[in-house]
Amino acid sequence: MNQISDTAYWLEHEKRTWPQIWKRFGRILSLAVLSGMLLNCSPRMTSVSIPVDSPERFVESGVQAVPEQWWTVFEDPQLNALVDSALNSNFNLKTAWERLRAASAVADREASALFPSLDGSVHAERNRSQSQFRDSEVLQLGLSSEYEIDLWGRIQSGLDAERFRAKASYADYQTAALSLTAEIVRTWYQLTEARNQLQLANEQVEINEQVLRLIKARFGSGLIRGVDILRQEQLLEGTTGQKIAAEVRVQMLKHQLAVLLGQVPRQALSDAADHLPELPPLPETGLPVELVQRRPDVQSAFHLLQAADRELASAISSRYPRLNLTASISTAAINADKLFDDWAYSVAGSLLAPLFYGGQINAEVDRSEAVRQQRLHQYGQAVLMAFREVEDALIQEQKQAESIQSLESQVRLSKQTYEQLQLAYFNGMSNYLDVLTALDEQQRLQRDLLAANLELLEYRIALYRALAGGFETKRETDLPG
Repeated sequence: MNQISDTAYWLEHEKRTWPQIWKRFGRILSLAVLSGMLLNCSPRMTSVSIPVDSPERFVESGVQAVPEQWWTVFEDPQLNALVDSALNSNFNLKTAWERLRAASAVADREASALFPSLDGSVHAERNRSQSQFRDSEVLQLGLSSEYEIDLWGRIQSGLDAERFRAKASYADYQTAALSLTAEIVRTWYQLTEARNQLQLANEQVEINEQVLRLIKARFGSGLIRGVDILRQEQLLEGTTGQKIAAEVRVQMLKHQLAVLLGQVPRQALSDAADHLPELPPLPETGLPVELVQRRPDVQSAFHLLQAADRELASAISSRYPRLNLTASISTAAINADKLFDDWAYSVAGSLLAPLFYGGQINAEVDRSEAVRQQRLHQYGQAVLMAFREVEDALIQEQKQAESIQSLESQVRLSKQTYEQLQLAYFNGMSNYLDVLTALDEQQRLQRDLLAANLELLEYRIALYRALAGGFETKRETDLPG
């Protein structure tokens, strides 16, 4: 009964009209937001420069510009189709995309702290007194809001840190896409070279079988020793082993390519090209400072450094007082008909200042400072690695081209040597061990030349990979703003 009487008293003495209450409540919230904007004193972001000396130019440069989709320079429609398919179906790339979505959601979650929270409440109560056989009801509706004025920029700094992390995740996704394209191109041409090696092994097996038949045919005349037949059979078995190894490598590369495409390893794939492509003209390397701005892995390291800088600012801001505002509006009545007749509101502000936390706050500042220095060093290392990858690919391609010229000369000379020794042997002027050695050397050099051409192509792929920047994929249109 006392509760009913108190409620009635409140309704009688605190009468307010609905428009007046909402008008005052809106003024309170507006004042809180305006105060936050006026009093915000976020620490400024520390300017960050490249922590290493950037060279003026690279050791070598071409004139052909690298397109955004760099793999199209090989003018291979099958390869282009494979890359497009992999960008949509590769599971590692999908994983990187979900990490990006999660990082964006975290940034959105942190942004909510810049706005007041608003909660609604409904309370209904029914009481029965057994002694007086009477029922009573209490109905109550209310809204409450809380808001922290970001006096020192602690909340904004935390939000900026998450936004920079989201940018780093986006750069990581671009890096993953770029690495995937390089892996697809390498695997595609490795499969081409493996098939060429298999074809060469079949040819060498056939040649060794012909030589063996020729030796056996002359064995009856007494001009050929039995040990020469054994040596030729041994060489034949060796080339047969090379053929088996080439067959295994072809199948394994098919499996690898299928997995990169997000497919079952034994699923049928298109046949690779018949031969390795000719190298396009040397691409334009540009300036090293432009490479730093273009490479997504370097940009990721830079954004993580910026995030660490904002985390440090947030940790420093935690040393200072926090100003919280709360506001509420409610109505109550003993029945539903009178529920909206009277309203009550309250506004409160509190200032919370850290006094003693046992060194926790200072320790967090020290930790954030150490993390920032760590990210600075990682950024410097990423820049150096980017420079190194370009320089390595340039010098490797240059020297590999020279090595191929030497191998081509060795193949030509070994062929001439074998033909002369074979002629001398059948004329009784040489022993078969010299012939066998020359034939084995010639076949080995032929295999080495195929592998060397693939290695030259892989160095060019590495150069494109080192110079390329991020590119937009179809999936990025689904990224929330």
